Parts: sequence; C-alpha cells; structure tokens
Amino acid sequence: MISGKTVDALLPPLLFVLVNGAFGLESAVVTAVFSALLIGFLRLLRRQTLSYAFGGLIMVVLAAALAFLTRDATNYFIPAMAGSALLLAAALASLLAGKPLAAWASHLTRGWPLDWFWRSDIKPAYVEVTWFWALFLLGRLAIQVLLYLAGDAARLAWANVLLGWPVTIPILILTYIYGLWRLRRLGGPGVEEFREGKVPPWLGQTRGF
Repeated sequence: MISGKTVDALLPPLLFVLVNGAFGLESAVVTAVFSALLIGFLRLLRRQTLSYAFGGLIMVVLAAALAFLTRDATNYFIPAMAGSALLLAAALASLLAGKPLAAWASHLTRGWPLDWFWRSDIKPAYVEVTWFWALFLLGRLAIQVLLYLAGDAARLAWANVLLGWPVTIPILILTYIYGLWRLRRLGGPGVEEFREGKVPPWLGQTRGF
C-alpha cells in the first residue's frame, strides 16, 4: 500500500510531467501545486503534524516556481538534485570527520550514547554503511544530472520516483541487516552492555543498528 510520505514524493512530480506533456507548463505547475495542497489538507484532516503536512508542499511550490520562472520543465527537479547533493556532501563530510552519518542517524532516532558509536569495535560498521549510502547517493545524483542535462523531464521524473522511496527503503533494510552482522563480527559490546559497564566477553548488539 502506498501512503504517507511516499504519496507526497510520487504524485506531484508525476502529475507535473504528465500534464506538462499534454497541456503545457502553466497547467503542469498549477496541477502539481494543487496536488501538494490536497495532500497537505488530507494530512491535516488526519491530525498529522504541520511540518509533515506542509513540508512536501513547500518543496513542490519551490520546484514549480523554478520551472515556471525559467520556462523549463526540467528545472522542476532542481530541488530534488540539490537534496541528493546535500545528503552526499553530509555523508562525505561525516566520513572525513571520522563521525559517520549512519551513527548520527542512529543516535538521533534511538537516543543511544554517542561514546558507544565511536568505539573502535563499533564505529567501522557505521563507517561502512555510510560509505554505502554515499555510493548510492552519488549514483542517484549522477543519473539526475545526466537526465537534467539531456533536458528529459519525463525520464527525470521517473528516475526521481524510482530512486526515491522504492529504492531507499530496500537499501535501508539491507544496510540495517549488514550493520547488525558487522557489529557481531567486530565483537564489541551491545548498547546496554556498554551502558552497564560490563566487561568482555560480551553478547554484543543483537537488536537495532
């Protein structure tokens, strides 16, 4: 079932391209913005947070404005390319700093102590996962840029859709599985063992990455 943020990501760009091809740029801009407004309104009816309801709307309005002002449909996808570039830059910067992005993401979502992530028998798993994320982001950005330079709005829309949640979710699942396997191989303590100051031999991290 497609729902939530997946609909936010899929519907406006696909409608934009379809309507642009059939009726022109102005109609495509109006349709994309209206679809984003409708999604935001439905989120409010479901009592979801304002940031969740209007986050997608802001991006669609920005994308539509770029396309309309430049009279170029491919410019609708500049914010998506910028998002890929920023995520890639964040991943690479975190690796250069020795504080991998995957560790920060896990810390922010799970609240585990940062000192645990930076242990020599823990951090390599998060470094490797971050490198995997970076390679995926680089590949996605390369495809987006090539299609943008080719001026192919339709294929660019489909690339953004397919390389968004449909690919991102399996990658997150695979890296989660790999990360747990790698933590067991590294032999470090689990989060709870670290918090409790237990000494080896450790059971290790058995749940959560």
